Amino acid sequence: MSSDAEASIPAPRIQLTPQEWRTRLSPEEYQVLREAGTERAFTGEYTDTETEGVYACRACGSELFRSGEKFHSHCGWPSFFDPAESDAVILKTDDSLGMRRVEVLCANCHSHLGHVFEGEGYPTPTDKRYCINSISLRLQPAEGSTN
Repeated sequence: MSSDAEASIPAPRIQLTPQEWRTRLSPEEYQVLREAGTERAFTGEYTDTETEGVYACRACGSELFRSGEKFHSHCGWPSFFDPAESDAVILKTDDSLGMRRVEVLCANCHSHLGHVFEGEGYPTPTDKRYCINSISLRLQPAEGSTN
């Protein structure tokens, strides 16, 4: 999965100073969203959620994923096979930790969401697994939806 457009990543529409982000976010949210941290596997509030609705960026509120694209990958984090809109996220090469991965960022504020993997054999339409930190998301349940 190459990120040819990576060299031309547009500036985020929402630009705040680190202090402004710290005011908006809890320390745990800041560590994941702004410092590319990762929550521990199987601890996030949305790992097994099946509630219908929209998953928005916890930092800026932009729609990122819909419940219809969520699937059970049993990896410890919420998994989606496609973003709500193709331009909702930005993919960026991540060579940290001595391996090549593809980082997923919110297109609106460039907050870290997680990573995307492909070719793992999940029975989804895209064969991609957007492995997203629960703490990066806020579920907006569909009207009348219950868990």
